[in-house]
Amino acid sequence: MNVCFDCTQCGRCCHDLRLTLSVAEARVWAARGHQVDLLVEAWAWPEDMVTGDAATQWRRDTTFAVQIGDVPFRVNLRLVASHVGACPHLLADMRCGNYEARPRICRIYPLESRPFEAMVPERRKCPPEAWDAALPVLERDGVIADDQAAAVVVAHRAAMVADAPLKASLVKVMGLSETAMAGEGLAVYNVAPAVLVEALDVAVRGAPEKAPPWSIVTNREATRAMLAELECPALLVAAGRRYLASFADEGGV
Repeated sequence: MNVCFDCTQCGRCCHDLRLTLSVAEARVWAARGHQVDLLVEAWAWPEDMVTGDAATQWRRDTTFAVQIGDVPFRVNLRLVASHVGACPHLLADMRCGNYEARPRICRIYPLESRPFEAMVPERRKCPPEAWDAALPVLERDGVIADDQAAAVVVAHRAAMVADAPLKASLVKVMGLSETAMAGEGLAVYNVAPAVLVEALDVAVRGAPEKAPPWSIVTNREATRAMLAELECPALLVAAGRRYLASFADEGGV
């Protein structure tokens, strides 16, 4: 099955998005004074966890290990370019003012950045005319048809893997210690651009040996109670700037 596509320059993908950046891209973005938020989620990860499928292996490769109470977890830290409304580089005619230096995630859109998920046109912001069958083939039987686009996807995924140790260092430098449960939401850290640039520069040189103990934040009382039984520190919070929830609040502060 062929998926055909050509950009219409509608600008929809350049509005109200969180763009997943590599560490190097995040530093450039923040150094220009643009906002980069830190989104954190974690999976409980027993030491004998088997990584026999693509999704589990990807999670293993792009995360770092932490101990929360007596429970081992793997933490996924996402550095995301965050903007409400238009991207700061979007020009009035819907062209990109940062085209040559735009992040990889922009270069590969609407392709899927994760190796275990299929690209679904209906989930993209592009208008129907962008998917006309007469347009160039984007994917052929799930395989990216354009060699250049495929190379950018490979580079993006490789950066996500290579950045995991540096992200582990970054959270120690910044003293971050709260994560959401994967699938339930994301813990959110809104960091001033200059603060993030400085922290990244320090993290490259190495992390402190000591760091605050980790805990889980959730807006679901059932999750908090379950973790409490496991002697795993957890705090009930309300959805907002500090927490992006996948479920309705069940109380919290």
